[in-house]
Amino acid sequence: MKLIPVVDLLRGEVVHARRGERAAYRAIESRLCKGAQPLTVVRALLGLHPFRTLYLADLDAIQGTGNHGSILAQIRAAFPGLELWVDSGISGREAMSAWIAAGLGRPVIGSESLRDRATLLDMLVQVQAAPGESTQWVLSLDFRGDVFVGPEGLLEDPGVWPRQVLAMNLARVGSQLGPDLELIRRLARVAPEVFAAGGVREASDLEAATAAGAAGALIATALHDGRIGPQELSRYG
Repeated sequence: MKLIPVVDLLRGEVVHARRGERAAYRAIESRLCKGAQPLTVVRALLGLHPFRTLYLADLDAIQGTGNHGSILAQIRAAFPGLELWVDSGISGREAMSAWIAAGLGRPVIGSESLRDRATLLDMLVQVQAAPGESTQWVLSLDFRGDVFVGPEGLLEDPGVWPRQVLAMNLARVGSQLGPDLELIRRLARVAPEVFAAGGVREASDLEAATAAGAAGALIATALHDGRIGPQELSRYG
């Protein structure tokens, strides 16, 4: 199983995401470091374990209130060997073109940001012609509880999905509910690599997600509060 730490960016700092209620997000308080400055938090996560990949959610960009392009560039420059998966709210050709030009990592396209399936297909033409990492996009299939947040027909059309898909249940992010194992099982039947996203509390959740078919997991809270530490991380990729 591949473990990917998550950094949620809002108004210039790292925040603690809880249940997708973004208006209530506050600066993260971590056992790993002091403060919520993005470079400090990323450095602390890499000090905990030599992660090869980092997931970043630019919540300002997702909500259409700004972006963290300069901070993403700083992280990219400071940690050149680190693979970045970034959800920056890409929702159409213009945003995809800007992302490809910036060259800041692999784009994560969140279903919540898509207007319709046709928009996704249009962007895929750009992605296929793009150089480097941008061709290796990631799809986040976003749910709030049992409700899919995305364009009609996308869930039933795995032929347009990339190799790596996130089973993202926003209602479980930062919760004590555990990962959505049923969603993982459902997606793992048709997707080559499914990543559990939201709800991982401890090592037993990673074992359960693996048994459900997950190839990896996104984790945040459990790293910062110490429930998943170096000993547990050493068992995974």
